[in-house]
Amino acid sequence: MKALTVALPGREYDILIQRGILSQAGERLRALLPRASKLAVVTDTNVHPLYFAKLKASLERAGFECWGAVIPAGEASKNPGLLTELWEDFMEFGLTRTDGVIALGGGVVGDLAGFAAATILRGVAFVQIPTTLLAQVDSSVGGKVAVDLDHGKNLAGAFYQPKLVLMDPDTLDTLPLPVFMEGMAEVVKYGCIWDKDFFDFLTARPSREQLMADIEHILYTCCDIKRQVVAEDELDTGLRMILNFGHTLGHAYELAGHYTQWSHGEAVAAGMCAAAQIGLGLGVTPPDVPGHISDACAALGLPTQITCSINDYAAAIGLDKKGAGADITLILLDRIGHTVPHKMPRDQLLQQLESLLSR
Repeated sequence: MKALTVALPGREYDILIQRGILSQAGERLRALLPRASKLAVVTDTNVHPLYFAKLKASLERAGFECWGAVIPAGEASKNPGLLTELWEDFMEFGLTRTDGVIALGGGVVGDLAGFAAATILRGVAFVQIPTTLLAQVDSSVGGKVAVDLDHGKNLAGAFYQPKLVLMDPDTLDTLPLPVFMEGMAEVVKYGCIWDKDFFDFLTARPSREQLMADIEHILYTCCDIKRQVVAEDELDTGLRMILNFGHTLGHAYELAGHYTQWSHGEAVAAGMCAAAQIGLGLGVTPPDVPGHISDACAALGLPTQITCSINDYAAAIGLDKKGAGADITLILLDRIGHTVPHKMPRDQLLQQLESLLSR
């Protein structure tokens, strides 16, 4: 087993990575939550038939009463209406402040269940059991939980750290190839922003089979990078912004596709490629970097360019949480493995994007 600790004073938690660890969830949670009697498991229609029964059996062996909420798979479930339904369901189940909520699924499940756990009874214990690559390397670690609003993604949320993150790489075997590769966009991001050797390691393994052969190392490396960033900047006011490389422009692609045409990972891949081009135009990013990033994404079957109007860019930039007043901070690279937060007026960024569209 590979283990990491996210060292936040008073809110420390472990990330445990091991094949088959899903079957050990009950005993690990009993040790973590000795006073709990009930655990509410939030999962979705894709994951429920695959893994809920195994988790439920493990929890019941450990003496927990277990109840499952099954939400429709997909981004549309991250809405305030479903959040309210979860609150009411938790109360119907009899959840108390000594009990807990488990997220079993991908990023949507984790965000929704986490926000519900953060707010019901003013906060109950929350455990992440991510089952997608994207959730394992990114969204399950760091404490960002949220729902979407009509105005955009993740606009209502909180920072609420889990008590434990359990990662079972075996759950990745059931992912469709496009969903697996979507997660690889976030994996490539970690190489881009922090570790050139890791980036080179990934580019030498473009197939799913090659990546799965080293999946424990991949998960550990990504989580290790993220935990270091989160420990220094839990509330996303400084260093943590580097994790958003590719996301500012990626959000525009998601918006342009009405959050259905392009997955989050696909949008981030194209967003990293666009950010590299803008960095090149601003004299920040060296000429060879955009090609390295686009080659890495293309080898994984990820888009390197997505059509987007200047109006979609303007809307996404206006909603971006890295903005302050008339300015926005775009994360750029001055080399593979190192970022440069570049603050500029939003109008200047739109001018750069207009130039990009005309190429």
